[in-house]
This record gives sequence, structure tokens and C-alpha cells, in this order.
Amino acid sequence: MASIKTGRWHKHPAVRSGDQLTFGERAADVMRNGMGSWIFVGAFFGVMILWAGINTVYLSRVAHGNEFDPFPYILLNLFLSMLAGVQAAALLIAAKRQDAISSELALHDDQLLTKNTDLTAEIHDFSREAAVRTELLELLCVKAGIPQDQINAVLAKAGLDLADSARKQT
Repeated sequence: MASIKTGRWHKHPAVRSGDQLTFGERAADVMRNGMGSWIFVGAFFGVMILWAGINTVYLSRVAHGNEFDPFPYILLNLFLSMLAGVQAAALLIAAKRQDAISSELALHDDQLLTKNTDLTAEIHDFSREAAVRTELLELLCVKAGIPQDQINAVLAKAGLDLADSARKQT
């Protein structure tokens, strides 16, 4: 069944795939991907046309009335009714599997959001701490009597401007 294309979710790190899935989950994925495709719809209509063609045209005219399911196609209707019953259950199974995938993705997104929020708070704290230390360094330099030109030269060598960074923090 590798020829049936799957969505991109199977490559997502938060969604279980391959050997991590149960047999039922893999079967639900195959059913969803197979029955929910244009290939399935085309094959279904092809079988219906073939059934009617063989039964009506070939068997009644060429085989001289030996058709196995005459025109109202009662046997075909029986098969279609059974297919509809099984297909309804298959669609519910596939929908449950899709819900499980969506839940796994949502949980992963929530975990990432929480982690990103924590990291953003840490960056904000570091930024605030850096601003305070910059002000303290400027105050110490002034108290130590270091000329502003010398401070600016050291900062310029490091690619920094103490006055600009102090202004940006306020």
C-alpha cells in the first residue's frame, strides 16, 4: 500500500508513525487514504459500468440470455448496500484516527508554545539585567574618573556604544 500517497503529517515529529502505530491505526490510515481518493471513486464507477456492461450487453446478447444478475441488478444492489454499511464504519474509524492525529499535533503545538513563552521571558529577563549592568558600568566609570573618550574608544573597539545602548533600554 506504499503507492497510496499520505499527507505530510506522517513526517511530523509529534505524530506517531510506522512501527509506533497499532495495526488498526495503520489500517485506518490506509482506508482513509485509499477510500478518500479520486482513484477509488474512478475505480468504483468503473466497476459499476463494467458490471452493467457485462451483465446487460455481453451476457444477454452474446451469451444468449445467461446473465447472472438481470436488469434491476438485485445482486449488485445487495453488494452496494453491504459496501455502504462497511464504508460508514470505515469512515468513522478514519475520522477517529484523524482526530488522534490532530490531538497529537495540538499537544505538540501547545508544548512548543509553552517552551517559546518561557524562552521569551528568559530573554526579557536577560535584557533587563543587561540594561541594569550597563547603567552600573557607566556609573562606575564616571565615579572612577575614567574619561568618557576612553570609555567610548573601548566600546567602539568592541562594536558597542554605551550611550546608544543605554538610550535604547529606556
